[in-house]
Amino acid sequence: MTGDPRKSRATEAFFGRRKGKHLRDAQAAAIAAMLPSIAVDLSKPAPEPLTALWPMPVMRTRLEIGFGAGEHLLYRAASEPDTGFIGVEPFVTSMGKMLVALDEQGLRNVRVYDDDATRVLDWLPDASLDRIDLLYPDPWPKRRHWKRRFVGRVNLDRFARVLKPGGEFCFASDVDTYVNWTLSHLLADPRFEWMARTADDWRKPWAGWPGTRYEAKALREGRTPAYLTFRRL
Repeated sequence: MTGDPRKSRATEAFFGRRKGKHLRDAQAAAIAAMLPSIAVDLSKPAPEPLTALWPMPVMRTRLEIGFGAGEHLLYRAASEPDTGFIGVEPFVTSMGKMLVALDEQGLRNVRVYDDDATRVLDWLPDASLDRIDLLYPDPWPKRRHWKRRFVGRVNLDRFARVLKPGGEFCFASDVDTYVNWTLSHLLADPRFEWMARTADDWRKPWAGWPGTRYEAKALREGRTPAYLTFRRL
């Protein structure tokens, strides 16, 4: 076989909502004004080094898959101005909320994509990311839907390709079956190492963790979130 294998691999079907409640005027205006200028353009080759994607010098690169309303993404981008962030969120209302806040804060180290995250992963250069965040993803709780979960063999291949040696994949969920699912997949993959050092490490959020609305809801309803970190070997 010749050519780039990433181009010959079919992109998995996207499962999830793209539209919800009617956009507020400010959200629609932010999408119209900002999205064309900060969206990642997958029709063009990714810059190498990837740090050239941002309009200012950055030292590190991070991808957040499914940023929701963007609370975590915005917090991290504000507290780490020397890191370039790519945030992916196909849900239009969530994108609108995040862009309104991004404009208010004046952050310039964020790029976004409003469709399937696997397309971004396939576009990225090899060993170009320092970290991937997958926080409270859709758990697809019914067994017949587990194959739709984002953590799986094909996407772990993608993670392994784009993460730098020593880069991290960070996963958070309050759904026990998805936490166990993720652990079983990552522990079976020799390219990754679980970074837990004590028995209760998985209960502790990462340094500087601002929390999310999904986490707050889980805690209110009596569920215990898990925070898993895996290092690319």
